[in-house]
Amino acid sequence: MLNVASTKSWVGMNATMDDMNLIRQAQRHGLVIRELGEEIDLEIGHGDDDRSFANATLLSGASREPSSAEEHDEGKQMIMVPQHHSDDQDMLKNQPLKRKKKVVKRWREEWADTYKWAYVDVKDGTARIFCSICREYGRKHRRNPYGNEGSRNMQMSALEEHNNSLLHKEALRLQMASKDKIIVNKPLYVKALMSKTAVSIVEVSLKRDPHEVEFIQSVQGALHAIERVISKNSHYANIMERLLEPERTIIFRVPWVDDRGEAHVNRGFRVQFNQALGPCRGGIRFHPSMNLSITKFLAFVQTFKNALSSYKLGGAAGGSDFDPKGKSDNEIMRFCQSFMTELYRYLGPDQDLPSEEMGVGAREMGYLFGQYRRLVGNFQGSFTGPRIFWSGSSLRTEATGYGLVFFAQLILAESNRELKGLRCAVSGSGKIAMHVIEKLLAYGAIPITVSDSNGYLVDEDGFDYMKIQFLREIKAQQRGLRDYSKAYARSKYYDEAKPWCERCDVAFPCAIQNEIDQSEAIHLVNSGCRLLVEGSNMPCTLEAVDVLRKANVLVAPAMAVGIGGVAAGELELNHEYNLMQWSPEDFESKLQEAMKETYHRALKAATDFGYPKENPEALVHGAAISAFLTIAQAMTDQGCV
Repeated sequence: MLNVASTKSWVGMNATMDDMNLIRQAQRHGLVIRELGEEIDLEIGHGDDDRSFANATLLSGASREPSSAEEHDEGKQMIMVPQHHSDDQDMLKNQPLKRKKKVVKRWREEWADTYKWAYVDVKDGTARIFCSICREYGRKHRRNPYGNEGSRNMQMSALEEHNNSLLHKEALRLQMASKDKIIVNKPLYVKALMSKTAVSIVEVSLKRDPHEVEFIQSVQGALHAIERVISKNSHYANIMERLLEPERTIIFRVPWVDDRGEAHVNRGFRVQFNQALGPCRGGIRFHPSMNLSITKFLAFVQTFKNALSSYKLGGAAGGSDFDPKGKSDNEIMRFCQSFMTELYRYLGPDQDLPSEEMGVGAREMGYLFGQYRRLVGNFQGSFTGPRIFWSGSSLRTEATGYGLVFFAQLILAESNRELKGLRCAVSGSGKIAMHVIEKLLAYGAIPITVSDSNGYLVDEDGFDYMKIQFLREIKAQQRGLRDYSKAYARSKYYDEAKPWCERCDVAFPCAIQNEIDQSEAIHLVNSGCRLLVEGSNMPCTLEAVDVLRKANVLVAPAMAVGIGGVAAGELELNHEYNLMQWSPEDFESKLQEAMKETYHRALKAATDFGYPKENPEALVHGAAISAFLTIAQAMTDQGCV
C-alpha cells in the first residue's frame, strides 16, 4: 500500500495537472488577459481550502453500470506520472491502473461552458476569473460553505456546482429583487477626463433626471466627445445645456385586447428632442425594456445623427414596452392601431416622421401607417420603411447594414488594408446584423457569429450565402439559433453569452445598447479585435469605452455609421427620387457617396480641434463635434426658443 506521504503527493500532483489543463482550456477560450500576468485563480478546480474536494476521487466514478459509450472508453487506460519523483514512480508501478470514467470527461467539457457567465478582472495584480452574478472569485464563491449534498460524489458539472453555490444563489435573488430599482453612480473617471464646464453640465443632468441611466450615459459620452468645443466657448456650453432638455416629451397609455379577449395596457413614448434643423426623424422601438430614459437617449443620439447627415432634420425617438414576440398578427395589428390612435396628432410631414427600430419591421410599420392614414383622412406618405410606398428604393432595409460595412472599408483603406480575409464578430440577428453579414461576404470577409436574446452562435467555418438563407428561415419561423448548430457540425450555440470572446479582427455590435461592458471589452481586446463598428446606438458602456481607448481599438461611432438609414429614408420621401425605380447598383452607389461624405466630414472636424486621424477616437470626436456645431448654429440663429 501507499503510505500517507505518497498519497498526498499523488493527490497534489493530480491537482497540479488538472489545474494546468483548466488553464489551457481557459486560454483557448480567450480568458487570459495579455500583459496582465499569467496566473489565474480559477474559481473551479482543486482547492486547498476544501479538503473534501482535494481528496475527492476524480479518476473513479460512482458505482453504476457503464453505458455503451463508456464501455468503449474503458479500454483507454490513463495514468499521470510526475517527472521528478522517482520514489513515487516506483510505488505507482505496483498500483493497478485507474480508469478515467466518461463522467469525468464530461465534467471537464462542461467546465469550459461555464465561462459564459464569467469575466476576467485584475485583483491584487493577478488576473482572476469572477462570477458575473456575485462578482466574487475563488473560494469566496466556488464552494458551498454548508456542504456539498447532492454533488454526485464530487462529479457534478462545474456549471451545476456554480449554480448550487449559496453565495451565488443569494446574489441572484438580490439581483432579481432589485431588477426594477435603478441607482445612478457618476463614473469617477468622467470627472478626471472632462473640464469643469462639462462636469457641471453632467451634474445638472444628474440632478434633473437622476434615474434616467441610459440618457445620462449618452450625455456623458457626447460631452466627452465635444469637450474641447464647449471648454473654449461659454456660448457653446449654454447651447449644450438647452439642447439636453427635449422640446417635447409625450407619454401615453396603449390599451389593447389579445386573441382571448383579455385587455392589456402598455406605455407609449415619443420624444421630439430637437427641431432646430427641421422636422423630426426617428425610430419606433417595441421592446419590454423600453422606458423614458431609453427613449430620450435614442432621440438624443438621433438628433446628432441627423445633424451629421447632409439632410436638415431634427431628431426624435419613440416606442413602447410592448413585446411583439409570441404575438399573433391580429394582436400586433390591434396594438399598433391603439398606439397610433394616441400618437397621430403629434406626427406629420413637417413635424415628425417615424421609422423602423428594434421590434418594428415592415409588418408593424404597415399597421401603424394604415391607422395613421385612416385618422388623418389622407395618404400623406409620411412614414419611412419598406412597403409604405410600395415602390421607390429597392434596398431600403439593407441601407443601414450595408452602410456599416462601407464605413469599415473606408477606415481600413486609410491604412492600406481591406476587409477581405478578416474574421468579423457580429451581434444580433435582425435586419441590420443579417445585412452586415451579407455585405461582409461580398467584400470577402469571414463573418463568424450572430446572436439573439438567449445567447450567441459561432460558426468556425464562417457563414456563406446558403447559411445566411438558413438563418433567415430560422428567424422567419421564430425558431432559436440553436437549430442552426444542429445542421452544421462546426458551429456551436452558447446560452446566456455574447460573442465578444471569439477571436476576431473587426466587431460589429448590432443588438442593443450597453451590450459590451468592461469585461467584454477586455475579451474583445484579447481576442485580437482592432476595429469596432457600432451598428447599434451606444453599444458600449462608459467603462468599456475606456478599455477600448486604452487598447487603441479604432471605434466607428453609431452617429456616423448609421447615416445610411437616414439617407435611404430621405431618398424614399423625396418625390422626384421616389418616381424612379432604383437598381441595387445605383442605390449602393448613392449610399457609398453618403458614407464617404460623412467619413471625411467627421475626420475634418476632428483634425480642426486637434484630434489626429491616428487617434482611435478621432471619428468619435469628429462626428459629435461636426453634428453639435451644426445644431448650435441653428439654435443660435433662432434665438432662445
